[in-house]
Amino acid sequence: MTDAPNGLAELHTHLGGSVASDILWSLAHEQGIALPVKDYWAFDALVTVSDPRGVENLDALDAIYHWVELIQSSPLAVERSVHGAIGGAYRSQGITTLELRFNPMKRNRGGERDLDHIILAAVRGLDRARLEYPQVRAGLILMMDRTFDHRQNEVIVEKAIRWAARGIVGVDIAGPRPGGLRYDYTQVAPMVETAREAGLGITIHVGEEGGVHGREEIGEVVEHLRPDRIGHGILAAEDAELMTLLHEAGVVLEICPTSNLLTKALPDEGAIRDTIRRFLEHEVAFTIATDGPEMMRTHLRDELDLLLRIGALGEPELAAVNELGHSVSFVNRTRTFV
Repeated sequence: MTDAPNGLAELHTHLGGSVASDILWSLAHEQGIALPVKDYWAFDALVTVSDPRGVENLDALDAIYHWVELIQSSPLAVERSVHGAIGGAYRSQGITTLELRFNPMKRNRGGERDLDHIILAAVRGLDRARLEYPQVRAGLILMMDRTFDHRQNEVIVEKAIRWAARGIVGVDIAGPRPGGLRYDYTQVAPMVETAREAGLGITIHVGEEGGVHGREEIGEVVEHLRPDRIGHGILAAEDAELMTLLHEAGVVLEICPTSNLLTKALPDEGAIRDTIRRFLEHEVAFTIATDGPEMMRTHLRDELDLLLRIGALGEPELAAVNELGHSVSFVNRTRTFV
């Protein structure tokens, strides 16, 4: 893809997947974390999707995230991770609109660390990066989790609102389904509405996998949570009614092609092309992202080049998708960057 005049926009990347292995390696040693491997290259394989064939499923990906989240479970590690992710995105990819998402409760070691200290550390990393890279508009999204109880998710939204003036721009929910069963998204509707009323953006992980359950969840999310954006949502391409629903609701999908291949959510490049073309045909809005460039061993320009190579999008369409990313970013809703 040719250089975008306003830089690139990436709206779906997890903090755990956005930090280079060498930085994580140093952070682990600085904190005295006992690692299961003693060689750096073995560690690199531990914290990335190192097999080009991908992982068996999302549970296998969660196992990788376990180690990354453990290493990032301190104020020092979170600050350096946020700072490094933003700077790296601008230096290597020319990304000028960036949203990083993370779950602070998965970085406080089961309550050992204070949540406000973890979030403040992330804000410090954001502030430092903004000072060094004033070309970048960046914001943080706090994540609820499908394995958490009601109060835990409620606390995360309360913290997001408390820190909104310092760069928290939205909320999300992700994580494995408890017992692998269909998740009832209506249970987080009160928290989502509270976040919306406070001016935060709403993006929801749904429709990445799960077959019929996944498609049902997309419909439930659009109807009851009314999100601005959906993380992944690729299963909607199998259902014309769902695509009509997304179009009429004005929901923007955050599509991560290489991640979907590596997690077996999509079987091959042909499926990526077909999915993208169906969304275009049904006027479903979407952006392109990496899910986590370091963990997935890809970068945003690689994703855009992939879509161009396989005929999913042409140059004008890629440019339009990128501009949409800039315009629908939650960073636009805050006074932090005015």
